[in-house]
Amino acid sequence: MTDLRPRLPSPLQEVADDRFARHGVRLLLKRDDLIHPELIGNKWRKLVPNLTAAAGRTVLTFGGAWSNHLRATSAAGRLLGLRTVGVVRGDELAGRPLNPSLARCAADGMRLHFVDRATYRRKADPESLAAVLRTAGAEDAYVVPEGGSNALAVAGCRVLGEELRGRADVVAVACGTGGTLAGLAAGLGPGQRALGVPVLKGGFLEEEIRALQQEAFGGRRGDWRLDDRFHFGGYARVPPELETFAEDFAGRHAVPVERLYVAKLLYGLVALAGEGAFPRGTAVAAVVTGRPFP
Repeated sequence: MTDLRPRLPSPLQEVADDRFARHGVRLLLKRDDLIHPELIGNKWRKLVPNLTAAAGRTVLTFGGAWSNHLRATSAAGRLLGLRTVGVVRGDELAGRPLNPSLARCAADGMRLHFVDRATYRRKADPESLAAVLRTAGAEDAYVVPEGGSNALAVAGCRVLGEELRGRADVVAVACGTGGTLAGLAAGLGPGQRALGVPVLKGGFLEEEIRALQQEAFGGRRGDWRLDDRFHFGGYARVPPELETFAEDFAGRHAVPVERLYVAKLLYGLVALAGEGAFPRGTAVAAVVTGRPFP
């Protein structure tokens, strides 16, 4: 069995960027992308508590065709010798050549089970979930929700906030399902704020984060808010403007910029600094939750 010892706490590095400095704002990068070579960033923090709870059972989880969560779960399965099943949104994908992300999952040993979109939307319904488990041949599996966000994952991400206590005034993170922000905000200290930048459009995350904090902690924790202006049209949408921004940021700071989450976060922070959203003297820490797909 492969060792999953992480590099924790992850490094916190300050970068000199004139787009922030001209407004009197310091930018720090919380390098969660350096936690583990394959279980990167919030994926390590969210998955490891769930893998421990699985206690050797098959792990079944959900995601879209480009899901970072599916890739992380499949890698964890390979590293730990666990069987994994990925329920993929879109039965039209079955029988087609796999995209690079799903091909990586399959190479890691994950068994892919494609379902139609209506079934996928009902995955939280107990009867629908039971049917999916049955058709996937995984009725005894340990189920991890889409994005890995549940009470165990949120508790794991609380440590991220604790690592940043007293280190920044604002801590910002890109959000998919909201679990990382829910835990991060709970771990921060007095006077610190958490900012979430959703990478999906829809405006549903605030309710989801409240529910996750209720499940994990019994109620709302920490000072947090969302800014949903920087999703660029939805998940996996990377228009030329964002691609150019990511390449420029990587060139300026020698930091690889993952496109689906981290690029949108950093773009949003540059925009907010330009709008004067951060008072002079503010230290902003951006959580780098992933690396570009090779």
